[in-house]
Amino acid sequence: MAPEWIAWIEENIARGVLPQTLIDTLLQHRFSRADAEREVVTRLPGYAAAAAPQPPQPPQPAAAGIEAGGPLPGNLIDIDGHRIEVRLRLQAPRVVVLGNVLSADECAQLIELSRSKLARSTTVDEATGRAEIHAHRTSSGTFFGLNETPFIARLDARIAALMRVPVENGEGLQILNYQVGGEYKPHYDYFPPEQPGSAAHIARGGQRIATLVVYLNEVAAGGGTVFPKLGLSVAPTRGGAVYFSYCDAAGEIDPLTYHGGEPVERGEKWIATKWVRQRAYR
Repeated sequence: MAPEWIAWIEENIARGVLPQTLIDTLLQHRFSRADAEREVVTRLPGYAAAAAPQPPQPPQPAAAGIEAGGPLPGNLIDIDGHRIEVRLRLQAPRVVVLGNVLSADECAQLIELSRSKLARSTTVDEATGRAEIHAHRTSSGTFFGLNETPFIARLDARIAALMRVPVENGEGLQILNYQVGGEYKPHYDYFPPEQPGSAAHIARGGQRIATLVVYLNEVAAGGGTVFPKLGLSVAPTRGGAVYFSYCDAAGEIDPLTYHGGEPVERGEKWIATKWVRQRAYR
């Protein structure tokens, strides 16, 4: 494995990134599973001691889930020298409209990094849990693994601080592009507990608890994020975002967060989406 990848592994282990997250990212970059697991596991703190036989341990209770804290109070939020503006707050459900979550340069960089990786977006089939193409979601997209590069790691850390959750509870950033007529009809971001297909997704870190949608460009017309049950539509502005939470630590979900992406009428629309789980996402 190249020295720069070894340095990347060691840096992210020191930052507290979960080993499985690092392994998954290496697999996405076409490393073999054996190489990825060896290079990560052998660099974990206490590896030598852990490799020795251990006495049986009593079963431990499952980790408790967290509840998304949401953006801090006040009209301005400073995170590592980056100032984010609060433009609207709704208390029940918790919806917060934000400005300057990402800078114009960061938005442009995300778009350029994503262009060559776009593929038709999918939705989760409620019965099977498999990702499938659906007529209700007419966009193209791609993903970045958690902390995939130093640039992505900086954005992951800022977004986690903004949402007041651990970095490792976040799924990788999803980038979506909508052309004229492209839309995502209203839906829920959480996995419906009563649907058989949700079990496999919930097992990977618990239920989704909150979403942050960041707008990466100015849209000439259309393309807002609409909440039909609230009578609210958020217009896309470059670097701005909408945050909403819908599940507490006990797993109670809020159906008022039913939302969708309105059709793009002129121009195109680019967004970055971050979903957060109750526990560390694996």
